[in-house]
Amino acid sequence: MQSMKFRPKRMIATAAALSAALLFTGCSPTISPTGASGSGSANGKTIGIAVADQKSLFYVAAVDGMEQAADEAGYKLVTLSANNNSGQQVNQVQDLITQQVDVIIFIAQDATSAAAGVKLANDAGIPIIAVDQKPESGKGKLATYIATDSVAAAEKLCTWMFDQFGGAGDIAILQGPLGSTAELQRSEGCANALANYPDVTVVAQESAGWDETKAFTAAQNILTANPDLKAIFGESDAMALGAAKAAQQEGRTGLVFVGIDGFPTMFTAVADGLTQATMAQQPYLMGQLSVQDAVKIAEGNGGDIPELQYQDTVLVTGENVADNDPAKFYGPDFK
Repeated sequence: MQSMKFRPKRMIATAAALSAALLFTGCSPTISPTGASGSGSANGKTIGIAVADQKSLFYVAAVDGMEQAADEAGYKLVTLSANNNSGQQVNQVQDLITQQVDVIIFIAQDATSAAAGVKLANDAGIPIIAVDQKPESGKGKLATYIATDSVAAAEKLCTWMFDQFGGAGDIAILQGPLGSTAELQRSEGCANALANYPDVTVVAQESAGWDETKAFTAAQNILTANPDLKAIFGESDAMALGAAKAAQQEGRTGLVFVGIDGFPTMFTAVADGLTQATMAQQPYLMGQLSVQDAVKIAEGNGGDIPELQYQDTVLVTGENVADNDPAKFYGPDFK
């Protein structure tokens, strides 16, 4: 595998800084967009980005894709990261509205913040594009929704996982934040696969919040309580990695660990045999597409944009990992 090189990231403005600016300027709408990137369009239009965090490789890659597309189109971005705080992120959407951006691209922390953020944008008459996460139950109006078909991805991945141990035995599932779009869809997809494998039993199911450290701790307890466990499905790569490392520390061998994301670190783990598979998403492409659509909307040409835009995933296993380059999914910085 190639080593990964990361360029220094752009400055990400925080809600705290913007809130302070609002406080000391009497809620003036002329806040300096310190998170801006790009040279600005000829007509001065701006795209606002509200992203859950800039630690997850998925979100980093998505914003990288947004920056590339904005630079190409000559548009300015104002990018705000919420550091996985849903309340802070809702405030950031309000900050973008105050700054009078023309379009908002929203990668929400969870379904609750998604619903609240979309409502704020709708009330302000600002078009909003959702990436990865969306309000549940159809709450709010989106210009478009760009995401992975997580139901199909999880069903395919779990089916592959069951076949690795003969379609009979005990498994555990490490879930994302309960109620989030990806958690709901990935749980549904694996449940669809389970319906075709009556001899596979879920003996443990726990939320580890997409986090590797939390997954490590959860997996330790699951492994101790289930000596005959065959596999663990991590609904994200980070959780699959945490579970695999816990098993490695305990000297447990022969288990199957799979995840969804396609992180470069997961490619390495699959190549090394620590984990067995990942469903690789395309966050860099999603980021590019979201800005390309935002530009169309800002210029009055968004009438033909589809309501739903699912992006393909690729099942990466030990058999084909050498044939897949992480940069294809996560952009040129991940080499």
